Amino acid sequence: MTDPRTNIDWTALEQAALDVQTRAHAPYSTYHVGAALLTASGRIFTGCNVENASYGLSICAERSAIVQMVAAGERDPIALVVVTPGTSKLGPGVESPPIGAPCGMCRQTLAEFADDLNILMSVAGQEGLSRRTSLAALLPEAFRAKSS
Repeated sequence: MTDPRTNIDWTALEQAALDVQTRAHAPYSTYHVGAALLTASGRIFTGCNVENASYGLSICAERSAIVQMVAAGERDPIALVVVTPGTSKLGPGVESPPIGAPCGMCRQTLAEFADDLNILMSVAGQEGLSRRTSLAALLPEAFRAKSS
């Protein structure tokens, strides 16, 4: 059996994120996001953003994938792919970055379950428009249970 920690199938993970991105519910921002989370067991959990007219009730794709992982009894994420539509208008004169990254809430939620994990952020339909990073790079000195 291959170890998913050393043999991450980024193509399969990205395809899973692309598939779930099509099911996002984003009528307010029109910014559809898909996420695919790989665990140490080799399972993949997906999530998409689900917006709500009461914005605070919305959930991001990354946290949606974490919820699926926890509901299935897993607790050890090792890799994440986040797929966004890329640059879009988020309001008058405000454009999103070319490659979307997990928001602060998502970063903190990921840090609850992983000290670090590999992250690939990519733009749907834009071959080669992606960036690899890590949770540690996106959230240095994360607040964790051992911090309190």
